[in-house]
Amino acid sequence: MTFPALAALLKELYVDVAQRDCPPVTGRQTDSRITLLTGVHRKDVKRLRDRGPTEHQYPPVALSLSAQIIAYWAGNGGYTDQAGAPLPLPRSAAEGPSFETLVTRLSTDIRPRAVLDDLMDRGLVGVDTEGRLVLAESALVPREGMDELAFFLGRNLHDHIAACDHNLAEREKAFIERTVYYDRLTPEAVSRLEDRARELGMDALLSLNREASALADRDQDAPHADRRMSFGVYFYSPPNPQSEEG
Repeated sequence: MTFPALAALLKELYVDVAQRDCPPVTGRQTDSRITLLTGVHRKDVKRLRDRGPTEHQYPPVALSLSAQIIAYWAGNGGYTDQAGAPLPLPRSAAEGPSFETLVTRLSTDIRPRAVLDDLMDRGLVGVDTEGRLVLAESALVPREGMDELAFFLGRNLHDHIAACDHNLAEREKAFIERTVYYDRLTPEAVSRLEDRARELGMDALLSLNREASALADRDQDAPHADRRMSFGVYFYSPPNPQSEEG
């Protein structure tokens, strides 16, 4: 992603958060007030507000279905073993879980074969020695695909900054937003901690995904099911400037 593209994304993010989460105490929200809050030029604020919701706020159809399939396969009890790992699935079956029933449960607009071809082309699904379909580790930790990375980058930035804004405003209940921070570590220690962070992070994500999948199934027809949530983890380890100077 180039810097101009990232800058444009951040402008939209700042305007969106200011407009939605920072309403004025009196009067109406104006372009000038949003400019004052964000530092984004008033012409850009007007352009973004007039345009309304943009495409990057919603995942492309193919990405949305792929993400749903992977999340459901990794999180729904009918498609996982007792340890919570995704089950190997037959392509189709007269009864019991199969890839075909998984896809048709989530969408009847796209044929399961087309979905499978796409997931296999992207290395997200493989075939075991018994001819069953298996979910690849790369499906849970995606590394490729600019469309996917750009979309989730925008959503993750938006939700993280919105959570911080909510907490700074001291509203009724703060969102969880915590970081473990250490310096004066060796590269070997950082590598060990990064491996541990990946292990703990994936455990937390998969566990919450399983619970969220069950609740989404339970509540899908509820009239007040109008909320979304996001939970994420990250690890970052830059060189310590003080160490370099010293």
